[in-house]
Amino acid sequence: MLTRVDETDETAATGPARGRTHFPFTAIVGQEEMKRALMLAAVDPGLGGVLILGDRGTGKSTAVRALAALLPERRAVAGCRFACDPDDRDGQCADCAAAGPRSLRVVRVPIPVVDLPLGATEDRLVGALDLERALTRGEKAFELGLLARANGGFLYIDEVNLLEDHLVDLLLDVAASGSNVIEREGLSLRHPARFVLIGSGNPEEGELRPQLLDRFGLAVDVGTPATVAERVEVVKRRTAFERDRAGFAAAWSKDEAKARRRIVVARKALESVAVPDAAIERAARLCIALGTDGLRGELTIIRAARALAALEGAEAVGDDQIRRMAPSALRHRLRRNPLDDVGSTARVEIALREVFAS
Repeated sequence: MLTRVDETDETAATGPARGRTHFPFTAIVGQEEMKRALMLAAVDPGLGGVLILGDRGTGKSTAVRALAALLPERRAVAGCRFACDPDDRDGQCADCAAAGPRSLRVVRVPIPVVDLPLGATEDRLVGALDLERALTRGEKAFELGLLARANGGFLYIDEVNLLEDHLVDLLLDVAASGSNVIEREGLSLRHPARFVLIGSGNPEEGELRPQLLDRFGLAVDVGTPATVAERVEVVKRRTAFERDRAGFAAAWSKDEAKARRRIVVARKALESVAVPDAAIERAARLCIALGTDGLRGELTIIRAARALAALEGAEAVGDDQIRRMAPSALRHRLRRNPLDDVGSTARVEIALREVFAS
């Protein structure tokens, strides 16, 4: 039996300290599909991550970094440098696995949101030999990389479409296995690396490799606000934030707390949300109509629709959730047709009308 210490009620948590004050998630104007996808990834980390594509300056990075303040704390093994999940015996590091469940203490820790900067080296991502210890103490030890820090949390890659191929290959391997292997100078270390992948980028600057594109559960498009009212509100809120970050954050604290509670409640309700056969059949018909490869499309639709139902307090997945989640779950899975000038989102919308009319 695990020893539990420092546990608090998630619903009472006001959010972990995150250092620098970020623009509040709930103060972002518009971009509803992006905000909804990020919240669903927080409700169900198993969704497969979120890809956000669109113009520069549309709040992509702001939204991802602001999400950190809404994430509830999670359980972790006390003192573990990888913050292993005490309930995931198969996914623990060698030290936690060897210790046995009875001797592990459990604490609550913030869910990390880790940035992978463009131009990061492989050593920065996976970890490398700790040169300082090697030179000063003559000891061989590892300096852990970003994948270790992201374990149990989110890994954010801005301009993911510009990520170098060898890093993409590495990420795909780690994401598939859930563990990272470091081998340097005769030393070898394997540690858990389970994370939600969030990527953003401008599609005009480069395309994603199909293998990486397929790893994202949801894909959303963001655009520049089209109305004067929206643009004015964006400028006003951003200006107020730059003038007084702490004051602006305080003014939005109630909305932030409300959004955080919604995520916490939805997480607890997720497993109890019913998924009728009719909803699964709708998703299957939709994927057949669009000719998607494999079954990942309908699996993602159902999973996202269930998370949406949990977030909105519904007891079962219905047509409304299927309709709303289908574009995000399918637009990046469609085969390209160079002779078809209709965009992928429009193709999904057309298929939705046909399937729901039958």
